[in-house]
Amino acid sequence: MAKQGYADLSAGRLPHTGDSAEMIADRAAFLSAGHYRFIADALARESSPLTVRPEPSLIVDAGTGTGDYLAHVLDACPAATGLGLDVSKPGLRRAARAHPRAAAVLTDLWRPLPIVDRAATVILNVFAPRNGPEFHRVLRPDGVLLVVTPAADHLAELVAAHGLIQVDPDKAARVSGALEDHFQPVATGTHRHVMRLTAAEVRTLVGMTPSARHVPVADLPATDLTVTAAVELTAYRKKGVA
Repeated sequence: MAKQGYADLSAGRLPHTGDSAEMIADRAAFLSAGHYRFIADALARESSPLTVRPEPSLIVDAGTGTGDYLAHVLDACPAATGLGLDVSKPGLRRAARAHPRAAAVLTDLWRPLPIVDRAATVILNVFAPRNGPEFHRVLRPDGVLLVVTPAADHLAELVAAHGLIQVDPDKAARVSGALEDHFQPVATGTHRHVMRLTAAEVRTLVGMTPSARHVPVADLPATDLTVTAAVELTAYRKKGVA
């Protein structure tokens, strides 16, 4: 156990360290302002009916970051416990304190996950890597995988104004390729939210994205901006389950 409250189950040296402390701090600030609350609300609506069962429910957040999405879902699922997985130590320091019914674990999502077979009722995967075989192994036969990915026009105004990294036009195909051998989609919905951001919030949003590694955030113009957040939320069921 790390002194910050998360368990290190990485089983050795990791090839990458995930989001930096600066990116995590920006993400925490942006999420706490409620700008992506519409994503958390959508995940909670999908998850809540799945956890109304006699036996305990486990919600796994694969790529938990700060733990905000998992905490919001657990608030809507009072009978469930949560487990947040991530490779970023700065993220896990926050995720370990995100909710009284959640634990946080340091692990690489590309490797075998430190979870027993068929343990999870719900797996959340928000803007994070997708390990199809391992998700299939740890999900219950009647469980659901909820995947959130950016829509084609996600943050389009921000991309146009500051030359940020655009959404990969092959994103949907890559997501399908990662999961199609083990999962079948059962429902897909697009969720949009218009954000009116101050100049400081624009800098924070850029700072929490991969573009922060390529764009000097401190040099961004001090101007407010209206930005559209647009995501796809897809629910998947396991293949090969009667």
